[in-house]
Amino acid sequence: MPSFDIVSEIDTSELQNAVDNANRELATRFDFRGVKASLSITNDVAKLSAEHDSQLRQLMDLLRTNLIKRGVDSRAMDPETPNHTGKTWTQVIKFKEGVDQPTSKKLIKLIKDNKMKVQVAVQGEQLRVTGKKRDDLQAVMTLIKGTELDQAFQFNNFRD
Repeated sequence: MPSFDIVSEIDTSELQNAVDNANRELATRFDFRGVKASLSITNDVAKLSAEHDSQLRQLMDLLRTNLIKRGVDSRAMDPETPNHTGKTWTQVIKFKEGVDQPTSKKLIKLIKDNKMKVQVAVQGEQLRVTGKKRDDLQAVMTLIKGTELDQAFQFNNFRD
């Protein structure tokens, strides 16, 4: 029986490249001259810091555009609320990987509500979708791509 997996993964090398490109662009931007602003990443957690909250928002937009340029979906970002300590504003951004349990329940409910002729099984942080026909699996793929969930999904391990 044909099957595929629904996963949510981030290419960490592309994530690092996007942060490096954002840092290069930050060094050359006129509106950040003489301003203490930084952008760093460790273990899939980005840390932005700037002197004003408006500059922090600009850093966030800069990171988001560089992520899109590198092919990393910006829906994987999970920003925390900005923190103001003394003279600097900091914001921590975590990147979501894996399909968590509430999201997997939403996906399963979505597939069941559309009466697709497939079976869905949760396997850790991924979902395995099996069906009798390849067309049914492709219909599930287009259904999931068309939904507005706060996470980016990839389809891999397609078996016929």
